[in-house]
Amino acid sequence: MNYILFDGAVRNALLPFTYTRPVADIRIGILTIREKWEKRLGLTTTTLTEEYLSKKYPMVEMEKNIMLNASFLPTDELVAQIKNLTENQAIFLKEEVVAFFATDSQEDTDFDNYEQLAYQGELLHIKNTWDIFSKNSEAIQQDFDFLTAGRKSAEIPETVHCFNKKNIFVEEGAQLSLASLNATDGPIYIGKDTLVMEACTIRGPFALCEKAILKMGAKIYKGTTIGPKCTVGGEVNNVVFFAHSNKSHEGYLGNAVLGEWCNIGADTNNSNLKNNYAEVKLWSYETKRFAKTGLQFCGLMMGDHSKCGINTMFNTGTVIGVSANIFGAGFPRNFVPSFSWGGGAGYSTYRMNKVSEVAKVVMKRKGIDFDEQEEKILSHVFEISKKFRNF
Repeated sequence: MNYILFDGAVRNALLPFTYTRPVADIRIGILTIREKWEKRLGLTTTTLTEEYLSKKYPMVEMEKNIMLNASFLPTDELVAQIKNLTENQAIFLKEEVVAFFATDSQEDTDFDNYEQLAYQGELLHIKNTWDIFSKNSEAIQQDFDFLTAGRKSAEIPETVHCFNKKNIFVEEGAQLSLASLNATDGPIYIGKDTLVMEACTIRGPFALCEKAILKMGAKIYKGTTIGPKCTVGGEVNNVVFFAHSNKSHEGYLGNAVLGEWCNIGADTNNSNLKNNYAEVKLWSYETKRFAKTGLQFCGLMMGDHSKCGINTMFNTGTVIGVSANIFGAGFPRNFVPSFSWGGGAGYSTYRMNKVSEVAKVVMKRKGIDFDEQEEKILSHVFEISKKFRNF
């Protein structure tokens, strides 16, 4: 069977992260959503997404296809039900379609003509940007159970102090020394070829993905994922780093999500709680105003390729778009549009020629080319995000 992941109705609610990727390629837990589906299905998937992303994330349609809503995280029970789908059948969780059978000859999809099968269990559903960090502990547990089932952890050195060691899994090639791993409240996953430097203190649920680095003395609280090839130090609480991003120095980051190729300057801090303890509001790209999150703790959302200088101070509930460069004294605005250059004193447009110049250097440092395809995606985002830059 051919499986296709589609963005669904939540794509705009997941901006700025979906400016540069389909919903399926958001990281939550240990794996991206696509990786979760592919590992459970035992097959590769393709993607139905925005046209400007389709060259990098193509769709392959065959005579018979199963369409998968990428905003839902799979379970074994869901995958078993999906594998039994036949023509004109769809799976729903309450009012939301989770998966449906489609043929290449269909001109449109009318679910009134489908047999609608109810999924009886519970699923993690990623509908808003803040769901990525607020549901990350649950997602880490799901991925940990799946990835480590029937496997034995690599040996943990005696110099590493472990609490609830049976809930800690270390992949081959990981280097640890003089660390404290507390898996009492949730699992700790240390990925392949990672480095945990001396005096790191970690509380689970926690995931350190392949080739990521924890700097000396890092303090990591529960619900945190550090994506592949990220470098992280300082104090971090319930943060999801997608991949290739750095927070190498001291400073606090809490209840936050960072896309790929971000860099956090030394001694940067974000607030995750308002002084009056009120509900946090976040900028909504859909309504073009600040929307209620239902959360008391909510920090920073930063899109791909964005960076900030040393000693940057982010207010509670700040949204940074794609390829913003933030620096200077004072607090930046709670919403900084994509391709902004500046800070509390004001902003100008971060021009595409400079964006490309920096991206080439940054990506080359980690062995990846900033090619024509990547440049076209960023150029398109530059154009469609103009409406938010009123400076």
